[in-house]
Amino acid sequence: MKRIPFFLLALVALCFSASASLMTNVYGRDYRLLNGRWDAIVDLYDQGDRMKVYENRSPEGRTDFYEYSFDGGLRLEVPGDWNSQNPELKYYEGTVWYGRHFESMPQPGKRQILYFGAVSYRCNVYLNGRKIASHEGGFTPFEVDVTDALTDGDNFLVVEANNRRTKDAIPALAFDWWNYGGITRDVMLVSVPDNYVEDYFVRLRKGSPDVIDIDVRMSRPEAGVEISVEIPALRKSFKSVTDAAGRVSGSIQVKNLKRWAPEAPVLYDVIVRGGADKVSEEIGFRNIEVAGTKILINGKPQFMRCISFHEEIPQRMGRAFSKADATMLLNEASELGVNMIRLAHYPQNEYTVRMAEKMGIVLWQEIPIWQGIDFADSSTRSKAQAMLREMISRDKNRCAVGFWGVANETKPSAERNDFLKSLLDAGKEIDTTRLYVAAFDLVGFDEDRRLFTMDDPFTENLDVVAVNKYMGWYHPWPLSPAESVWEVTPDKPLIISEFGGEALYGQSGSRDVVSSWSEDYQARLYEDNLRMMENIPNLAGVSPWILFDFRSPFRFHPLNQEGWNRKGLVSDRGQRKKAWYIMRDFYRKKRAGQ
Repeated sequence: MKRIPFFLLALVALCFSASASLMTNVYGRDYRLLNGRWDAIVDLYDQGDRMKVYENRSPEGRTDFYEYSFDGGLRLEVPGDWNSQNPELKYYEGTVWYGRHFESMPQPGKRQILYFGAVSYRCNVYLNGRKIASHEGGFTPFEVDVTDALTDGDNFLVVEANNRRTKDAIPALAFDWWNYGGITRDVMLVSVPDNYVEDYFVRLRKGSPDVIDIDVRMSRPEAGVEISVEIPALRKSFKSVTDAAGRVSGSIQVKNLKRWAPEAPVLYDVIVRGGADKVSEEIGFRNIEVAGTKILINGKPQFMRCISFHEEIPQRMGRAFSKADATMLLNEASELGVNMIRLAHYPQNEYTVRMAEKMGIVLWQEIPIWQGIDFADSSTRSKAQAMLREMISRDKNRCAVGFWGVANETKPSAERNDFLKSLLDAGKEIDTTRLYVAAFDLVGFDEDRRLFTMDDPFTENLDVVAVNKYMGWYHPWPLSPAESVWEVTPDKPLIISEFGGEALYGQSGSRDVVSSWSEDYQARLYEDNLRMMENIPNLAGVSPWILFDFRSPFRFHPLNQEGWNRKGLVSDRGQRKKAWYIMRDFYRKKRAGQ
């Protein structure tokens, strides 16, 4: 086996970091999955770096010994969270070292890119004993070029993953979902030409039904590389050559384009060529915009019949990560009659996004700016901007994504406003074709005017405003639902992005007593809230909280919660509660009336 000299490996390590740019459409490339069982070491006291466990050394002489070994110990499935794989790790927050061997052979004229779909939350990556990348953020991908660090034959890859909550993390110290740790999405070794199509954005021009805008960037800043983008079904192609930065931009006008919509999720094969590289995928084209208080898809008003879910399989009590998991979550949402899903409260698996697109489901994706964020900290702001860019970069060609969310339940302040404005600016540097949204929870009742109102000047910066309001659960009714009139951002579309209450499946009780935790009270609560929403003149969508019961460590009630948030329309065992049928019937009527 040929090995790279030590001094060259050290030089390579200094040059590596997780790439700020991401390869577009990684699943359309030539790749190997590095999934499966990895060896693991639990490092409660964070001693692995001092002991250099990433070197994976074995005794060679009679006096040699090391106080660690990847062999013969814990093994964890990748992708997957460690919390659901080992009882002792159920509540674990800290460091776990993952390690695995894999074979590699020289590929002349090719680059080798190591790609991680997600690692929760912080990680360092080592290859053959040398650090090659670092990343922070548990829900977005990162990659690193490892061409010059691979050896001919056996390679040993180590990932140091840490999910410890900290004040400067995103999300921060407290959040209402489980803090899963580990390598939670696919690990891939991607093979591409030496100069490859690194990035492309192919989309329908904002406000136009027949102009497709195209941006392509090669991996090297090299002028004169021939670029082509072809859409065979439309008999259209675009050709150009790169500028000195390795980029091209242009547009094509098309006829007889069938635009993607929830009722007709049409996708086209798109082929992108650049130099010796070729990549293809299915892309849909649609317009989404706001007109007054309406949300329009392809010029047609759409009432957003929405639901949220976490990236969790409740029956398994673990992070969702596979195509099968995406199928289960999306099919249950589809049965409810939705045309939109809010992927709460973080970017979710690419399998879910691509499958939703084929099913005709609009997506609201957001980064986990969820309460408790240190808005005055500049490094936290930089992390948030990076997460937003990674989310948008991965999914900007997914026409199902109609909304980019920048915050959930944040309190007004000058620091908060500046922070969120910087996110909007960062997002719009990449994508201006979608709607930007945030969810707020400070709607109050004006006793003098007898109205529900909200005073948050940041809403002026958004295309769509969303509100989380738990009437009948966290908030008592100041008057009857039929008399509850809203005046919240009356000139913009308003989505009720969260409402509901907790119920233990199968539990009966009074429809009038909150503390019954019963399906009966939850059903009454849903009926009351839906009646109230008839009095919201700018209502553009509804999204109950939430599809499934989900795990949450600060849900303490020993009989009714047991570490679960029970607001789901479906129980942790997959049983539909009475409120599920109320929402299904409501959505059927909305769809028929639309």
